[in-house]
Amino acid sequence: MDYNYILPTDKEETKRLAKGWLFLGIFSLLLSGLFSILLVISRTPAIQNHIPFIDFFHTALVVHVDLSVLIWFTSFASILWTLTCHSTHKLDWFALYLSIAGTILIVVTPFIMDGHPLMNNYIPILQTPLFYLGLSLYTSGLFLRIVRTLIAPMQLNVFTPSGALAAGVWLSAFTALLAILFFLYTLNELPPDLEPVAWFEVLFWGSGHILQFTHMLLVFIVWIILLQQIKQQLFFSPSILFAFLILSFIPVLYAGVIYWQYDILSSEFHHQFTQLMRYGSLSTLPLGVLIFINLLRTPPADGQLFPLKLSLWCSAALFASGGILGFMIEGANVVIPAHYHGSIVGITLAFMGFSFYLLPLFGYPLKDTALKLAKIQPAVYAIGQFMHISGLAWSGGYGVQRKTAGAAQGLDSLPEIAGMALMGMGGLVAVIGGILFVLITYLALRQKK
Repeated sequence: MDYNYILPTDKEETKRLAKGWLFLGIFSLLLSGLFSILLVISRTPAIQNHIPFIDFFHTALVVHVDLSVLIWFTSFASILWTLTCHSTHKLDWFALYLSIAGTILIVVTPFIMDGHPLMNNYIPILQTPLFYLGLSLYTSGLFLRIVRTLIAPMQLNVFTPSGALAAGVWLSAFTALLAILFFLYTLNELPPDLEPVAWFEVLFWGSGHILQFTHMLLVFIVWIILLQQIKQQLFFSPSILFAFLILSFIPVLYAGVIYWQYDILSSEFHHQFTQLMRYGSLSTLPLGVLIFINLLRTPPADGQLFPLKLSLWCSAALFASGGILGFMIEGANVVIPAHYHGSIVGITLAFMGFSFYLLPLFGYPLKDTALKLAKIQPAVYAIGQFMHISGLAWSGGYGVQRKTAGAAQGLDSLPEIAGMALMGMGGLVAVIGGILFVLITYLALRQKK
């Protein structure tokens, strides 16, 4: 029996609200791309020695990461959370406006005052009141969006295709709520006399790991929606899909055990969350295999469907590469960014493909030049990122350390230089792919119906 997996997009007010989150996500990705240009050239051999603003590297890295991971990902999460609510409310719009205001403050902070960047994991920080205010406003808007999703969902009938999808989206919102609640708990428990970098590292460590499961749940939902569009019908039942989504969610519950059993300042607390991410993500394998089997069965796609299929293939390949690299990490070298860039970009490509699906639904069709570019953009972006993570993984094998730039990288041998050069070239190609995505969006907006 075939099933039709779609989310409702027939309510105009809901579509308008989801459109606002879409534009916020695209805006954040555009700005993160501008910051990434500085990052790439500040680590590329031969070029790095001629940059007058190399000391800006860490400040740019903070804003780039927060825009391209936190805001881009959670903006797309908010699109799905919005679409699965049975109604809209003034609070939904207030949540969006709060997040927009927070994003603007995060972006302008480096140009107003010295950022004093801290390179802690998950949400790196600029130690300024303006950045703290921006991050607080964005998180407050996100929290409000999450709560509204949890208390006002559409019918969660897991025996229907749309209900099973909505249940998966609801689980992702609940996971994000847990991340915020554990963040607040950690904030209350942290001693004030810790060094700032250690303080923020502990603050975001647990909640950052939990949030990754939100992203994983949502990327599976997006893959299924894209599969539906390019294949028309999928063969697995809603109850099977929901069972696999529950299986993917279950490791999140172990986070509560970690907080209950270990002191947040202990090395075991740190280690347990690393193990949760490494082995807990294996719970997604059954759903991943199910989607991959369906992907292999998809017919040739052309026209408007080709960008969706290409995005899906590129996303799955990079996501899997990032997962494999995660098991190859030994020490604090650039294999770590190779791992998370693979996973992050895999999710980013899924959201880009989802944008190609959403834009026509929101009244912005892909025509002429926009459609032609959309047929190559995912490949350009993916090829650049494959070069990028390959160079990082290669250099990491020779001990090149992460979160360094310029001479601090210590590129003493030809293999190290070659690996980082490949990283740099790949990064620049990926930037071109990102620019193409923004250009496609701009051309689509000009074609508004």
